[in-house]
Parts: sequence; structure tokens; C-alpha cells
Amino acid sequence: MQIDSAQLDTFAAVVDEGSFDAAARRLNITPSAVSQRIKALEGRLGQVVVMRGKPARPTEAGQALRRLARQVSLLELEAIAAVRGRADTLRLPIAVNADSLNNWFLPAMLDLSEHHAARFVVHQEDEEHSAEFLRNGTVLAAVTADPRPVQGCRVVPLGKLRYLAVATPDYADRWLAGKPLPEALAEAPMMVFNSKDQLQHRLMRKVTRRKLDPPSHAVPAPGAFHQAVRIGLGWGMIEDEVAQPELAAGRLVEVAPGKYIDVPLYWQHWKLQSTILDALTEAVLRAASKGLRKP
Repeated sequence: MQIDSAQLDTFAAVVDEGSFDAAARRLNITPSAVSQRIKALEGRLGQVVVMRGKPARPTEAGQALRRLARQVSLLELEAIAAVRGRADTLRLPIAVNADSLNNWFLPAMLDLSEHHAARFVVHQEDEEHSAEFLRNGTVLAAVTADPRPVQGCRVVPLGKLRYLAVATPDYADRWLAGKPLPEALAEAPMMVFNSKDQLQHRLMRKVTRRKLDPPSHAVPAPGAFHQAVRIGLGWGMIEDEVAQPELAAGRLVEVAPGKYIDVPLYWQHWKLQSTILDALTEAVLRAASKGLRKP
């Protein structure tokens, strides 16, 4: 059984754009034609592949189809570029954790864009969860903390991000001085990035051997998170290279001196014979070699 390429392109447009109407505008066809193609595709496969809603989303069966659509589109554009001798702009959906985006990863994007016609679509996701974007076909590559390859993907070690537990001197005097650290950490307000962020809890378990749940402030933006720590809203885990200048200047102090959390990072990407994917991987490895600790 073969899948009609027009139907596959239409399916990809629907899940990318989030609606039949938006897909129609992208493809320059009518919404009715979009609906007909999706119905024909589902009839051919015997499966519903799109959940009609706002936004439209792929079903479990549709996730496998989205992976296929991404791969076909990438290889098709590369083949056309090879025949014509010039490259059309390639759309590269990737998943990257916030701290990597805020530090070492952007130079990799610049590196690639200087040599290839590429348009990045970046999905920001915690490194513990970004592999799911590979599984459901949302992205073709991801920075992840999971060394286990997603089916159909290759894994390359990148290095480690080191995090230090830091706070302002005034905060430390108010909340941490004069009592054992386990007791202090049980009460001292802390910062978290979002509900998925477990770095602070990992540090507390490492230091106290206890499962603590102090009050916390959630600030899901790297710059704002760092600023919240700098003004004394709470203590938090900040990347070593960001924290060190503040520590040296005395604007921050370590909450648990000598203790840190290292987060190993990996680059996962689809197993495709793709020039652009190979170039992207090389750019990411170059940037990681400069911005991360060795694996």
C-alpha cells in the first residue's frame, strides 16, 4: 500500500498549522479540499489520523505518519536541491531545553545557517522530556538527557551542564544561617523553572538525604529565573558558567558549597541519509565542545 504524497503533505500541514483552514491557506487550496484529502487518507489507512479540535492534533496512529511526513519532506527538498544545484529553504523542527538555548546552543544554529538555507522551528522543552517530541514526530532532532535512543534515532553524547545552588548573601543570612542546612532547606523559599524542574529537589536529596518540599516560586524563563535568584526571591540552581561571575563578585553565595548537579546531555536525531541533518549534528557538536563540560 502506498500513501498519496498530496494527502501526506496535507496531513502534515494540518498538524503543523493546527487547523484545516490554516492548512488550506498554507497549501493554497480550499478547506473542503483539505478535508477531502484527510478523509481519503484515513479511509486508505483504516485509521483516524487527526483529532479534530482546536488545535487539530495527530492521533497515536497519526504520530507515526507525522514522522514519515517530516522525513519525506526533508529528503525530497534535499533531492530537489541536488538536481537544481541550489537549495530551497529547509524547515528544521528541533527540541532544545531552555538552559541550552540560553547558553551554548544558539551558536550551532548560526553556524548551520551560514552554510545552509535552513529555517529553525525551536520547541523549548525540559531535557528530561524532549525525547517525546522525537517519538511523536514533532521534531527531527532534540537535545535530551535520555541516553536511550528513541526508535529510529541515533544518539550522540554532547557533554554536561553543571548547576550550582546559589542565593544572595542577604537571603542566605535570613533563611539559611544559624541552623542545620536540612532544617533550613525545608523552610527556605526556592525557585523552580516549572513543574517538570527537579534540579532543586535533586540537590536537596543529595545534601540532606531527605525528601523535602519547601515553598517554591515557578518562573518559566531562564533570564527571569536568574533575576529572581539575584534579587533574593528564592535560592535556585543556576548553570556554573552563569553563576561563577556572580559568586566571584560576591553578589551570590553557594547554598551548599562544593555540591552541584551535573546533567549529561545527548543529541538525538533521526537515522536519515541527510546532508542537512549531518551538518546540523556537526554544528551542534562543535558548539557543545565549547559550551559544555566533557561527557
